[in-house]
Order: sequence, then structure tokens, then C-alpha cells
Amino acid sequence: MRSFEYYTPTKVIFGKDTHLKIGELLKDYNCHKVLIHYGSESAVKSGLIHEISNCLTEAGIDFVTLGGVVPNPRLSKVREGISLCQKESVDFILAVGGGSVIDSAKAIGYGVANPWTDVWNFFLKTEIPNACLPIGAIPTIAASGSEMSGSCVITNEDGWLKRGSTRSDLCRPKFTLMNPRLTYTLPEYQTESGCVDILLHTMERYFSHDDDMMVTDAIAESILRTVKDSVFEVLKEPENYVHRAQIMWAGSLAHNDLTGCGTTGDWATHQLEHELSALFDVAHGAGLAALWGSWARYVYKENVTRFAQFAVNVMGVTNDFKSPGHTALAGIEAMEDFYRAIGMPVSICELIGRQATDEEIKLMADKCSSGGSTTTGKLKVLHRDDMENIYHMANR
Repeated sequence: MRSFEYYTPTKVIFGKDTHLKIGELLKDYNCHKVLIHYGSESAVKSGLIHEISNCLTEAGIDFVTLGGVVPNPRLSKVREGISLCQKESVDFILAVGGGSVIDSAKAIGYGVANPWTDVWNFFLKTEIPNACLPIGAIPTIAASGSEMSGSCVITNEDGWLKRGSTRSDLCRPKFTLMNPRLTYTLPEYQTESGCVDILLHTMERYFSHDDDMMVTDAIAESILRTVKDSVFEVLKEPENYVHRAQIMWAGSLAHNDLTGCGTTGDWATHQLEHELSALFDVAHGAGLAALWGSWARYVYKENVTRFAQFAVNVMGVTNDFKSPGHTALAGIEAMEDFYRAIGMPVSICELIGRQATDEEIKLMADKCSSGGSTTTGKLKVLHRDDMENIYHMANR
């Protein structure tokens, strides 16, 4: 069992209408001016931004707003937010939305608190941030887990590069107000895609060469089974509070490092997907679903026992004791069947409506490997040719 450190400083307030506590909560942070950062106009039309604004006004807290965050959040919006915060002397950022909004807020926080360099350098990893404006989150989508994580991902429109910052507790939200009711009106596709993201955040940590952390495995497998069961319930009944709550809490647990204690995560599927969604601007969770089966078939022999365990304990596959490989492959197929059952793609062709061209695949492999100079993955280290092979396998 590997040694590890576990630190999760984010305060969680979970339950119905918890977002209405925001005014009183922000008083504890002695902030003077807040940026309310959000995504589409639906947050305004639904009355959510109005409710939050009223709470801040009643608490005597000044604020400015900045909307317009899109999926695969853009560097240009981050820079717009940095300029606004500097102009308005903002000292706290409140992210109201999904993972894209929270990631954008973190990047803005980095940019404001580190004016000595361009914020994109933190995503190129040529510089390391030494501070971040404090962040609070009110999630409206259960997916990314960014509301409790120390990471964020931003897309630079100049070259369409999608990159993650160095993981740091500096950008972990100080608090997250989690109200499952705020996810009731999500379109089915966002619910489905979000659940895949939750699953993959757990599975990226689960598939490793570390087989001796039984407690972590049990937590991970429980989260995976719960999300798989709950997604069908909320697709049948969108306002099912019980199952919306399971999914929302699972989303946070899947990405606050709990399911990685004592293990070494892989993260190759995420890195491969970043280039897919950067090039084709697709939903992150859907992109993960389109790639995971091909990645799994490419690497499962590196730890057949682990894939067989997943097949039996998570997917309910009958264990073929004579052939762990057969069990492992049956588990991969069962996972793809699950993706299909909730309307998610299992190939690039299904995801974008056509096959990617050879040139597009080469471009994604080049970007993912930084022109062949870097690798990705820990279960099986993937070089540029491996990445291209997986993209081709998924391009069916």
C-alpha cells in the first residue's frame, strides 16, 4: 500500500435550498466585493442569479457579475474576468454553475492573485502560482467535482489547446453549497454526460498497478455502482431528489482525491479526451465514453486482475476463474453497454457524427504528446504511437 497525504479543506453545506445561505456564509470571509461568475442565460432566466444577488445585497456585500462561460471554458473569458476583477477590486469569486464555470473561476483567481505572469503559463506548467483569490461554489450540474478539487482545465482558442493547471490546494473552493434541486432542469444529455465524468474520475484512479488498498477499492466500487443505478432513476424522474442527491455527492467524492488514497492514478483517458473535445468542442463526459472502451482494451493486459475485479464487483459480470482475461473483456463490454443504455457514445464516429480523418487523429496525438516529447498514463505508459492507435480503435 502506497503512502499518501489526504487533505480536503472545502466546507460542504449539502441539502435543499442551501444556496440561499450564501450571504451569511460570505460574511465569514470578510470579503468586500464578489464576482458572481456563471454560464448561460438560463441561470438568469431561472431566477437563480437573482436569488443569489438578493442574498448578497441583504448581507450588505457588494458584487459584480460575469456570465458567458461555455463548456470547455475559454481562456478569453478567463482574461475578461481577470480584467473585471482588477478594475472592480474583487476579492472573492463565487462560481454558480457546472465544472466549466468553477474551472473558469479558479483560473480567474489565479490570474488576479499572480499579476506577475500571464495566467496561461500556469496551464502550460512553465510557471507555478503562489496564490489564488478565494473561491466559493454553487454547483448546478453534478459532474466535474471541481467544487472540491484542486485542479482546473481551460481551453486556449489560439491553437485550441485544452490544458489542466498543476494540482494545488490554492484553488480549492473554500466552500460549496450543494443543492440537488438545482440539477432538476438539466437536459438529459448533460445529466448522462455528467455521470460519465463522475465515473471516469473514479475509474482513472481505480485502474492502476496498486492492488492492496481494499478500503479505497470498496469506496470507489460503491460510488461507481451508485452512480450507475441512480442515473436511470433520474432519467425516468428528473425531480427525484434522493437520486439527484446521490449523484451530486458522488461527483464530489469522485474528485476530491478520496478514491485515490493509496493508489497511483492513470488519467490517460482524460488526456486523450482533452484533445478530442478541444478539436471538436464536444461534451467532456461524452468524449470520455467514446474513448474509454478502446483505451481499456489497449491496456487491460497490464493488470488483468484489476479489470476482472471491476467486471465482477462493479458491472456484475460472472467471474470466469479459468480466464481472468475473458472476465476483464466482458466487463469492458458491459461498461460500453451501460454507456449505450444512457445514450452516450462508445466511439468517435458516434460522438461527432462521422469518422475522424487520419489528419485529425494525427493532430490529436501530436497535441496529446506535445509533438512526441511527452507520454501519458501510468497503468500503461502511452507514447505518441500508442495514442494514435487508441484514437484509431475508437474511430469506428
